[in-house]
Amino acid sequence: MSASNLAKEALSTWETNAEFWDSGIGETGNKYWKQLQRPSLERLLGPTLSKNSGCSALELATGNGLCARWLADNGASSIIATDGTFGMLEQASKYMDEEKAGKISFRKLDVTEEGDFVPLVEKAAKIGGFDIVLMNMAIMDVATLDPLADALPKLLSKDGVRVTMKGSSSFVATLLHPVFMTSTYSRTVEVTYDPQTGDQIITRSKSIREYLHVKPSKGVFVVGQETRQYYFHRPLHELLGVFFERGLILDALEEPSFTDEDGDPGKAYATVNFPQLPPILSLRFRRAV
Repeated sequence: MSASNLAKEALSTWETNAEFWDSGIGETGNKYWKQLQRPSLERLLGPTLSKNSGCSALELATGNGLCARWLADNGASSIIATDGTFGMLEQASKYMDEEKAGKISFRKLDVTEEGDFVPLVEKAAKIGGFDIVLMNMAIMDVATLDPLADALPKLLSKDGVRVTMKGSSSFVATLLHPVFMTSTYSRTVEVTYDPQTGDQIITRSKSIREYLHVKPSKGVFVVGQETRQYYFHRPLHELLGVFFERGLILDALEEPSFTDEDGDPGKAYATVNFPQLPPILSLRFRRAV
């Protein structure tokens, strides 16, 4: 399958899954959002949101608009929320109220299509650039990052007067961890007993078999999903390199993980039971001076 056709097929699965995906995320988000993603975004974007009373934001792959609403509630005055599917935009629109409608606008944008960025690059030129570009938990769903990486230097506000007065602009992305989640791996649960006390000891681990070269694979984001979506694995040097090549600088990186208290004894292999192996990666990039 050609790269172009693969990108289209990957996007079409999200069109199909939009309503089902929304049923699992909802208006307020799931445990991954509440315990991992949102706290990380608060740390990475908090300084920009708090220093900038007129903060303008562009969100890519908004899904049901969860992050757009969060931005609106936390200081952003103008948010353009985009997604590659009409199905997701329809889900996002149903959560809008009058107050948020004054801050958030929606439009369709396929991040794998260079031409889709043109109107937003033109918009950025008129306003001096966006203060925030956000892509939450979607990079691993995208077949190619080149159009996005090419557009980012033109979308972000330029260093200088605007940044000095309103806080440095940034591109923030969260994604499934490429080492522990999108590589080819197996999960192991080992049960042993303390010879002194007889207490049961459970040790969980993952064995990584393929990391550098992993073909696109299909999977599910929630049990019961009928149509599987594509995952596109990228080792760290490829993931970061595509943005470094465009002159962006990585100035923050986090590996949010669940804690021992989040564990679920009834689901031995659940991600929440692997607190030492972070399931997501959070990145913040800025333009070079």
